[in-house]
Amino acid sequence: MNSNKKNIFYEKIIEKVSRKEYKIGIIGMGYVGLPLALAFCKKDIVTLGFDINENIINSLKNCVSYINHIKSNEIKKYVSNNKLIPSENLESINKVDVIIICVPTPLNKNKEPDLTFIKNSLDSIKNFLNKGQILILESTTYPGTTEEILKPFIEKEGLKVGKDFFLVYSPEREDPGNKKYQTHNIPKIIGGCTKNCASIAKSIYSQITEEIIVLSSTRAAEMTKLVENIHRAVNIGLVNELKIIAEELGVDLYEVIKAAATKPFGFMPFFPGPGLGGHCIPIDPYYLTWKAKEFGIHTKFIELAEEINSSMPKHVVGKISNSLNDICKSIKKSSILILGIAYKKNIDDARESPSLEIIDLLLKMGANIKYNDPYFPKFPKFRKYNYVIDSIELTSENLELFDCAVLLTDHDCYDYELIRVNSKLIIDTRGKYNNSSNIIRA
Repeated sequence: MNSNKKNIFYEKIIEKVSRKEYKIGIIGMGYVGLPLALAFCKKDIVTLGFDINENIINSLKNCVSYINHIKSNEIKKYVSNNKLIPSENLESINKVDVIIICVPTPLNKNKEPDLTFIKNSLDSIKNFLNKGQILILESTTYPGTTEEILKPFIEKEGLKVGKDFFLVYSPEREDPGNKKYQTHNIPKIIGGCTKNCASIAKSIYSQITEEIIVLSSTRAAEMTKLVENIHRAVNIGLVNELKIIAEELGVDLYEVIKAAATKPFGFMPFFPGPGLGGHCIPIDPYYLTWKAKEFGIHTKFIELAEEINSSMPKHVVGKISNSLNDICKSIKKSSILILGIAYKKNIDDARESPSLEIIDLLLKMGANIKYNDPYFPKFPKFRKYNYVIDSIELTSENLELFDCAVLLTDHDCYDYELIRVNSKLIIDTRGKYNNSSNIIRA
C-alpha cells in the first residue's frame, strides 16, 4: 500500500490517538492484560477489560487484585473513575478503537502450538468489528500467525487490512515481579502488516512505553519473541548440564558462574535450577520447532536444551533419594517439606512450575508431602496436577518434623537461617547455601 495516499481511516485514528480520545479493549486480563490495561488507564485512556473467566471479571468489578504484585487500590482507582471497565460482554468491542489480544497460547498434549484461545477470541468479536479499528496481537505465537490466521480472518469479514482496518503483532514482554522493568520501561516491539498499521501502533504504545522498536514485518516481531526466550532456554539448559558435571568434579558452579560474570564482555550469566517454569520459556521454543518442521528443519539446539531442562525434576528427585538413603531412609513414607511452588521467586504464578512435577514424582514414590509458599496459601489446581496438600507455617518446630526440606523456589522473604538451623536435611536447587553435612546442592 502507498503510505502517501490519503487514508481517511488512518488519519481519523491517528487524530483520536493524538488527542487521547480513543478507547481500548483488551481481551485477556491475566499477567499481561491487566498490567497493560492499568498502563493505559494511568494515561487517562478508557480501557475495557474482557475475560472469559468470570472470577477475574468479578474481581475487577469488586476492585480486588488477583495478581500479587498489583495492588487492589490501583484497580479501585481506575474502576471507580470508569477508566477501567471490566466486561464479559464482547459486544462492547464495537465501541473501541483499539483491540489488543492477550490470551494464553499453550501447547497441546503433543507439544504443538494450541491457538484455540486466539481463534475463539476472533470468533467472539467477528460480528462487532468496525472499519477504522486496529487489532493488535500480543500473545506468543509462531512466525506467520498474524498473516496466515488473523489477516485472512479479518478480510473474510469484508475488511481490508491496511486500508480500512489495521493489524499488528506486538509481543508482550512482561516479567511478573520485576520491580525494575515494567510496562513503561520495557522497549516495545512492533510489526505491522503495513506501514500505516505499524505507525498507528507506534502512536498508541508511545503513550505508555518509553522506547518503541518498529520492525519490518509481523513475522519479524513474532520471531523476536521466540528468539528472546529460546536464548534463555538454551542457556539455562547449558548451565543445567554444567551443574551435573560440576557436581561430579566437586566444583561449586554458582561460584564459577559469578566469577565468569566479572568478565566485562562476551559473557551473560545464567543459573541452574530444578527445571523450567512459567508460560514463556518452557513453551515458546516449541512454537519455532513446530514451524521449522514445515520446512524440514530440525531445531537441534532447542530440542537438546528441552531434553536437559525437562530432565531436571527427575535429577532433583534422584538427589533427594540418594541423600535420604545416606541417612538410612527411603523416599517412601519419608516426610518431605517443599519450599516454594512458584516457578520463580517472589511471584504468585505456578504455571509449568518444575515444583509441581517434583511433587508429583515424590508422591508417586510414597512420600508424605507438605509445602510452604507465602504466595500460595492453598495448593493450586491444574489439569495435570490436582493434589490436596497442606500448607504449613515455617517455624523451627515445624521444620524439625521433616526428614528433608527441598528448596525449589528461592523467595526473598524466606528466613534461610531459620531453615538451615532447624532442618535435618536440605536439598538446595537454587544455590542459596554452601554444601555442608546437612545441605546438598541439586
